[in-house]
Amino acid sequence: MKTIVIIPARLESTRLPEKPLIKIQGISLIHRVYNRIKKCKSKLDIVVATDSYKIAEHVKSFDCEFIFTSNKHISGTDRCNEALQSLKEKYDLVINVQGDEPIINPKIIDDLINKFQLENDEIVSVAKPITDLDLIDNINIVKVEFNSNMLAERFYRKSNTDITSAFKHYGIYAFKPNILNEICSLPPTANELIYKLEQLRWLDNNYKIKIIKTNYNSVSIDNKEDIEFLLQNFSNEL
Repeated sequence: MKTIVIIPARLESTRLPEKPLIKIQGISLIHRVYNRIKKCKSKLDIVVATDSYKIAEHVKSFDCEFIFTSNKHISGTDRCNEALQSLKEKYDLVINVQGDEPIINPKIIDDLINKFQLENDEIVSVAKPITDLDLIDNINIVKVEFNSNMLAERFYRKSNTDITSAFKHYGIYAFKPNILNEICSLPPTANELIYKLEQLRWLDNNYKIKIIKTNYNSVSIDNKEDIEFLLQNFSNEL
């Protein structure tokens, strides 16, 4: 299965300016993500999709390929799709790995690829069980509910009821290329706009998102507090 991992990266983050270039223990955030993906056992290609010359010059410094994309995209998924469509090479599977996941375990990506080879799903993503109430109540951490067939039924930021366990959703997706192109052609839905979750657009349009469970840690970096949390709790994984 010919696979490409696309890392969408933009410079103008409102909460953390120039986020992909921020150094954590001397290595930039996007470089850390790239290094993690390089450790995958599966054979794959890696490219950064960006609208920034500054990011492009930086990823060149560690021999990562890049593609320039529009600065009009409202999501990383749209940016990934533009990059994919511009490539001459054809792929069986495209994986969107956000550029703010510095400790993403490469085994998660291998698991996604293996899952696709076995079951031929439309979209596959990842979730980890959590019981920490601070994480469960944190609106910046997206949670997912799924049925007995492991198909996502609901993504949410905060539960309407008191709960003591949940599944933290990781912003990593594997798509069939045609499915990626289709979902990026859909207009945003009311749910997506209200909750600021693009995956709700896919569910609203009856696309199936298969969830695989993982016990590997991941920390998304959206603000300075996330960096502090990472260093305090997962410095041994950097």
